Amino acid sequence: MTIKATPAASIKKITEHEAGQRIDNFLIKVLKGVPKSRIYRAVRSGEVRINGSRIQVSRKIELGDQVRIPPIRHSNENRSDQYAAVVPPRLLEQIPVLYEDESLLVLDKPSGLAVHGGSGVDYGLIEALRILAPQREYIELVHRLDRETSGCLMLAKSRRALLGLQAQLSASSRVKKPSRQPSRPQKSSINKHYIALVIGEMRQAQEVELQIERKNANLNLRKMIISEQGQYAHSTITPLQIAAENFTENLGGYTLVDIALLTGKMHQARLHCHALGHPIAGDKIYGNEAINLLLKRCGLGRLFLHASGLEFTHPLTEQLVKVNSPLP
Repeated sequence: MTIKATPAASIKKITEHEAGQRIDNFLIKVLKGVPKSRIYRAVRSGEVRINGSRIQVSRKIELGDQVRIPPIRHSNENRSDQYAAVVPPRLLEQIPVLYEDESLLVLDKPSGLAVHGGSGVDYGLIEALRILAPQREYIELVHRLDRETSGCLMLAKSRRALLGLQAQLSASSRVKKPSRQPSRPQKSSINKHYIALVIGEMRQAQEVELQIERKNANLNLRKMIISEQGQYAHSTITPLQIAAENFTENLGGYTLVDIALLTGKMHQARLHCHALGHPIAGDKIYGNEAINLLLKRCGLGRLFLHASGLEFTHPLTEQLVKVNSPLP
């Protein structure tokens, strides 16, 4: 008879980067893939303990706490090994660093690289950082960029920095439509600028205030629509240069534009350009399929959207930080 050893519980000592969060949120990150209901049950039953004592799910972990993590099997147990097998070993050498200090990192993400793995994506930038730069004690995405969008991507090297920057982003997400004119909502303390190539000739700057919501909240669809029931979204779109010649068989010309996002909603820049009748070139969701095909035949097969600039308050020093990414 063969006797299989039962996996043992592990003890995790809480670091400065992990301190301050609730135990359930900490376990959700550590036990990726485990249903939340199973995690809550483990806490309530005493499988999870802190410094040897039973705790409530609302308990916040502190620096130096000894957390007992039970041997719960989950779907992502071997995910890091799977990522390690497919991440190119020299990938990070190809990604420029735009800004870095002891708590923040801003990278110049290339088009075509997802920010995280999953949903048919073998790996993302965050997995590559954790595998290829294991000396980093802590690294988390502050925000996301679509896979085909290039440019400035913020990452936090400490939990304090992450929470500070996410609070700034959240402030812009909660901006409401002004109840009376000409009053305007306050800008986010994180200002984002994009450069885009849009279809058609845009000759004047456009102030866009259109509400956005997910097309079907019950389905996992990454598509948004303009809707009066949606969340307030505010963009300023300014033409920079109109194409000197039309190179796609008289289909309307092109304009290079600057997009300032005064709020931060999913697909905001893409959807607002589409609503103006000037979809972004190469946009497979909101764009012009015929023109995208012609562009692809010219060797222009990407989404022409680039996160060109960030301006934010440093969460630790409270100094203004400006980061720019050159147009690829």
